[in-house]
Amino acid sequence: MAAPLIDSFGRVADDLRVSVTDRCNFRCTYCMPAEGVPWLPRHDILTFEEIDRLVGLFMELGARTVRLTGGEPLVRTDLADLVQMLTARGVPELALSTNGVLLAERAPELARAGLHRINVSVDSLMRHRFAEMTRRDALEQVMEGLRAAEAAGMHPIKLNCVVIRGTNDDEIIDFAKFSRTTGYEVRFIEYMPLDPEERWNRETVVPSKEVLEIVARAYPLEPIRHGPEPATMWRFADAAPGAIGVISSVTDPFCEACNRVRITSDGQLRTCLFALEETDLRALLRGGASDKDIVEAIRASVAGKWAGHKINDPDFVRPSRPMSGIGG
Repeated sequence: MAAPLIDSFGRVADDLRVSVTDRCNFRCTYCMPAEGVPWLPRHDILTFEEIDRLVGLFMELGARTVRLTGGEPLVRTDLADLVQMLTARGVPELALSTNGVLLAERAPELARAGLHRINVSVDSLMRHRFAEMTRRDALEQVMEGLRAAEAAGMHPIKLNCVVIRGTNDDEIIDFAKFSRTTGYEVRFIEYMPLDPEERWNRETVVPSKEVLEIVARAYPLEPIRHGPEPATMWRFADAAPGAIGVISSVTDPFCEACNRVRITSDGQLRTCLFALEETDLRALLRGGASDKDIVEAIRASVAGKWAGHKINDPDFVRPSRPMSGIGG
């Protein structure tokens, strides 16, 4: 194996996020506008063979975790074929981030293809509010998808909940109860400035510390030791099933320990979710570049990774791409 990907701050990039499409069947308010989304032309999207080649190179550089994202990755036809290709490569940990609405029909084939685990975005447990936040009345389909994933043997099942003050912050305890009932891990994510309509403001951010205090008043918590993942995890002190996690991207950034890099659906390498620059790997792939050439471009990009995302700095600049165009 080649030397690992290390940036100028000594961080090792071993967690690769690969977006397989910018398209989505939801229109979550913090991610996409209600209509008028300019989709990328299909010929600009990486093929499965191109993704497989890039993943192989990143594995040679020490990638241990590969997560498939979107947009909504399950709108990509035959995604199980890509999962099977990556499984054949021996990806140590292969995961999927999804909104779950197509999971009921797709979970069995994904599990057979070798998918290890899933994260499902669920921002409300109330049908009407779920519909308001996603602009789709699909909560029951998502719940069916969760049950199908569980039946297919995907464990642990993790739920991602973006908490927005005045919108769904009154459901924190309900999510904790849901975790204890189902055994699913619930991760509360701080609202980040990636909404395309730029309505984000600091007053709408519910700090992770506040989330944990709310849960702990009802259900005492104990910390769980964890690795480099961004979520700080907690178990229930009474040994109930499930777990609670918080991702404090705004109030307590984890940039100094960040191990992630991202490839967008059109083949651009981003070393930070909020990066303002990208490295065009698609052009290299389609221009006849050798593996060595591509690896050199990857190393140069990672070496130039900045210290942090600057959300809390006065000179913070939003990335030009919305979340759906970057990949989760």
